[in-house]
Amino acid sequence: MSKAALAAPTVEAAFDAFPPPARAYLLQLRGLILTTAQETQGVGPLTETLKWGEPAYLTAATKSGTTIRLGWKPAAPNTAQLLVHCSTTLVNDWRERYADKLAFSGTRAIDLDITAPLPRAELAHCIAMALTYHARKPAK
Repeated sequence: MSKAALAAPTVEAAFDAFPPPARAYLLQLRGLILTTAQETQGVGPLTETLKWGEPAYLTAATKSGTTIRLGWKPAAPNTAQLLVHCSTTLVNDWRERYADKLAFSGTRAIDLDITAPLPRAELAHCIAMALTYHARKPAK
């Protein structure tokens, strides 16, 4: 059985609302999130839900990571986003590692060109870091 909860109809409706090219790309990204969660020790099952009307993935059972959200906006039709909470250090950490391979928006998102292949290896590492963010943070 998959570690991910079954998609609620509202999540499916959110994917259905994306135009076909964005939907196809975001579904690939969703698959990478689910696979990475299964392959990353300590993550546990993901909860798939909506946050701000966008598909979101939470480590509700283990609380090991921060929420990952998938976004797309009509104003930038060839760009999909993998978003995390802006108060994390994740985007800055990713920027240090992957500035030559990935594009970023502030402290919140990885911007992805939906007309290009999914950068699977880099994204899988970033996703694993997000899904284990709280488990890796030093205790205060």
